[in-house]
Amino acid sequence: MEKKAVLAALTALSQETRLDVFRLLVQAGPEGRSAGAIAEALGVAPATLSFHLSNLTNAGLIVQRRESRSLIYSADYDRMNAVLGFLSENCCGLPANAACGPVCAPALPAANTKAANIEENSHEAPARPRRGC
Repeated sequence: MEKKAVLAALTALSQETRLDVFRLLVQAGPEGRSAGAIAEALGVAPATLSFHLSNLTNAGLIVQRRESRSLIYSADYDRMNAVLGFLSENCCGLPANAACGPVCAPALPAANTKAANIEENSHEAPARPRRGC
């Protein structure tokens, strides 16, 4: 990834509302959220949100698609991973060190998995997943 593209992404994320929007969309997964749902979740005025969504789209961090009369926004995981990869390039001094490499795939809902049940019933802090997000 080119340095200018990374700088554009980091610049877009350096504003509080845009960072909140991006994190919300990362959590939403590939299904994304409508602009109205984003505005409601974050308590942002629609005109203000439109400005921030445009900025994140121009930076390549989110994508939009039309579903009927709504615009749905979702995180661009490939771009996000490319930015993280650029930032952690040569992490730990070894380019191929898998323990340092960022990987984030949208998580599927964890319905009654063994790990979820263990975490619910455990009094110890659960181990963090190695997905990177």
